[in-house]
Amino acid sequence: FTVTLYKPHNQGQMTDLVYSERDLVRSLKEYIREEESKLSKIKSWAEKMEAVTSKSTSDPEGYLAHPVNAYKLVKRLNTEWLELENLVLQDTTNDFIANLTIQRQFFPTEEDETGAAKALMRLQDTYKLDPETISKGVLPGTKYRSSLTVDDCFGMGKTAYNDGDYYHTVLWMQQALKQHEEGEESSITKAEILDYLSYAVFQLGDLHRAMELTRRLVSLDSTHERAGSNLRYFEKLLAKERMETLLNKTSARTEPVMQGGVYERPSDYLPEREIYEGLCRGEGVKMTPRRQKRLFCRYHDGNRNPHLLIAPFKEEDEWDSPHIVRYYDVMSDEEIEKIKELAKPKLARATVRDPKTGVLTVASYRVSKSSWLEEYDDPIVAKVNHRMQHITGLTVKTAELLQVANYGLGGQYEPHFDFSRRPFDSTLKTEGNRLATFLNYMSDVEAGGATVFPDFGAAIWPRKGTAVFWYNLFRSGEGDYRTRHAACPVLVGCKWGK
Repeated sequence: FTVTLYKPHNQGQMTDLVYSERDLVRSLKEYIREEESKLSKIKSWAEKMEAVTSKSTSDPEGYLAHPVNAYKLVKRLNTEWLELENLVLQDTTNDFIANLTIQRQFFPTEEDETGAAKALMRLQDTYKLDPETISKGVLPGTKYRSSLTVDDCFGMGKTAYNDGDYYHTVLWMQQALKQHEEGEESSITKAEILDYLSYAVFQLGDLHRAMELTRRLVSLDSTHERAGSNLRYFEKLLAKERMETLLNKTSARTEPVMQGGVYERPSDYLPEREIYEGLCRGEGVKMTPRRQKRLFCRYHDGNRNPHLLIAPFKEEDEWDSPHIVRYYDVMSDEEIEKIKELAKPKLARATVRDPKTGVLTVASYRVSKSSWLEEYDDPIVAKVNHRMQHITGLTVKTAELLQVANYGLGGQYEPHFDFSRRPFDSTLKTEGNRLATFLNYMSDVEAGGATVFPDFGAAIWPRKGTAVFWYNLFRSGEGDYRTRHAACPVLVGCKWGK
C-alpha cells in the first residue's frame, strides 16, 4: 500500500520560515531602536517586513497556500535578507547580527529560490496562467492576495534564462518590462530587462523582434557593448536571409509559431503532456449516461469481514474500467494530524529508480519529499495498516512501509506506474510486484491537486478523509498499463494524502 501526503513546499517547514522571518523583524526593530540615528535605511526595511510578517503569521497556512506568497518568502529569505546583512555589517550591532547568523542556517538556499521560481512556472503551464495573472496574485480560491514586483518578475525570467528556458524567460521579462513601463519603482533598469529579453527572443528564432528590442536597448544605452555586438550580428543574419531570398534559396531558419501574441510552448519529453495537464485543469473525459448508470454507491463490509460488519465503509465507484473506488470516512481528523506529525521529521527529497541502472536518484518529474513510517513508530501506523487490510481484503504483511510523500509549492509526480516494469528489480522475486494502490486524502484542496489517469481520462479530486483504491495488476500478474497516473500540482491550498 502507498500512503501519499501532498502539500505546498513542506508546509511545516514553510510555516517555521514565516515565524523565523517574524523573529528576525523583531530583532531588527530592537536594533533600530538602539541605533536609530544611524540606521534610517534599515528602519524603513523593517517596517516593510513587519507589514509582510504581520499578515503571514496571522494565518501561516492560509498565507502559504498562495504560491506567490511561498515564492516571495523563499526569495526574501535567500536574497533580500542577505543584502540587508551586508548593510548591517557596515555598522555592526552584535545582538542583531548574532540572531541573523543563527537564523540564516535555516534559511532557504539559492537552489531553493530557483526551485520556488520553477514551481511557479510549472503552475503557470499546467493551469494556463499568464504571467500578469500570477503577478497580480489573482488565483482561484486564494484567501490572501499577493503581487509580484518588477524585480520579482525579472528574477523569475533570470531563473528561466540561467536554465536555458527561453520560453519562460520571454514571458517573465515581458511582464517585468510591462510593469516597469507602467511606472512601477524598481532597482532593475529597463536596459537590463531588454538585454535578457532580446537575446531570449533571438533564441526562440524571432530575429526581427530581437533586432527591434536590441535597437531599443542601444537607444537607452549606446555604450552597451554586448547589445552593439548583438545588433551587428543580427543585421548580418538578416542581410544573409535577404540575399537567400533574392537567390530563391530556402532559409535554414524557421520563424517561431505564435498564438495570441505568445510564442508556442516548446515540446518536451512527455508525450502525453497536453492530456495530463488538461486533466489537471478539469478537462477530463465525461462519461456517457449509459456508463454512469454502471457506477454505484454501496456499503462495503470487506466480504463480511467481522471488523466491518457493524460499521461498514461507504464505497463509491469513481471509474468503471479499470475499476477505481472511493471510500469515505477512512481516517479521523485526529489520525490525520498524527500521521502528519510522525512524517514531518523524516521527510527527505523523494527519489525514483533510474530505468537503466536501477539506482535511486532525484528527478525533475517527481518534485516532492517523502518518508516511510513503520508500525513501531506509533500504534496509529499499525491501526491504519490493519484498516486498509480489512477494507481491501489484502494482507499488509508483504506491503511496503507506509509511504508519506509531501508535494510542496508546485510539487508534482508526472505520469508513472506504481507497479515495477524492471526485470533487474530483485524485490520482484522475493516480495512480488505492487498489486494495488490505496491512497488516502488528508485534506481538501482549493484548486488543483487531482490524481489523473491520462490513458482513459479520469481525474480523481481530493476530499479529506476519503481514500481511493485500484488494482495495478491483472489476475495473471501482468501490469495494467491503463493505471499510469499522475499527481497534479496543487495550485492553491495544500494536499495531504495517505
